[in-house]
Amino acid sequence: MPLSPLDIHNKEFTRGFRGYAEDEVNEFLDQIIKDYEIILREKKELEEKIKTMTEQMSHYNTLEETLQKSIVVAQEAAEEVRRNSQKESKLIIKEAEKNADRIVNEALGKARKIAIEIDELKKQSKVFRNRFKMLVEAQLDLLSTDDWDHLMEYDVGLTDIQKHARKETDEIEITSEELNKLL
Repeated sequence: MPLSPLDIHNKEFTRGFRGYAEDEVNEFLDQIIKDYEIILREKKELEEKIKTMTEQMSHYNTLEETLQKSIVVAQEAAEEVRRNSQKESKLIIKEAEKNADRIVNEALGKARKIAIEIDELKKQSKVFRNRFKMLVEAQLDLLSTDDWDHLMEYDVGLTDIQKHARKETDEIEITSEELNKLL
């Protein structure tokens, strides 16, 4: 156990025949006591400083650990956000591609329908044109027959004309029927 200033002060030495001068020893011991008290006080102050600094260091270490944990949590959260945003962007891209494919397929279907309708209209226009041409040609054939000239030569009564007109009408109806069959 270390000496205290009080131990030094209370220390009694035995007296010898030719011993040291008692006043010098006492003065020296008083000086040692003062110096020792200063050293002990400084030691106590340093111990308190060490204790305070240790507490502060402990606080800072705790703070550092908390900050490191916070950084790790923030990094993990950022990574999770990044992963989620990548997943979401992939889903958005897939959905857009699916919609684009659907739109393209619909457009192709409509284009095919329109092409089929155009082909059908072309066929119908050819049929109509051929029928119309045949009708016009039949009418032209009627106009170019000699029957018109013979009508002018006849000097017939009204009853004969009516009989002749019925005969012509029957021929025209037959011709129209034939035209309908051709169409």
